Amino acid sequence: MRVLENSVIERKIINVTGKRQVTIPMKFYEKLGFGKEVECFLTEDSIVLRPLTNSDDSFTMEILKDLVSQGLSGDELLTKFAEQRGNIKKAVGMLIDEADEIASGKRESVTTKDIFGEE
Repeated sequence: MRVLENSVIERKIINVTGKRQVTIPMKFYEKLGFGKEVECFLTEDSIVLRPLTNSDDSFTMEILKDLVSQGLSGDELLTKFAEQRGNIKKAVGMLIDEADEIASGKRESVTTKDIFGEE
């Protein structure tokens, strides 16, 4: 078993359903403080799941920096911030829906050739 950054503390074999779903063991879920969303990323030979914490902090800072650089403040800043943050959440939701459709075979995915053309 390959260990990336941390030592293995506990190991458990879990089932994968026909819809590619897994259940995080309650002991792991509680120990790591999982909520309703999980960060998932692929390494060379592993899938890593970890609790999603402060998922939109980086977007929040970028939105605020941009709006302040435009000279916004007070109520106008708050209004524009809420609007842009809502737009990001909508866009992420659309990306997730699209990924689900591709994964279920309801939609074709694009290839790098489609995006960048042939070299």
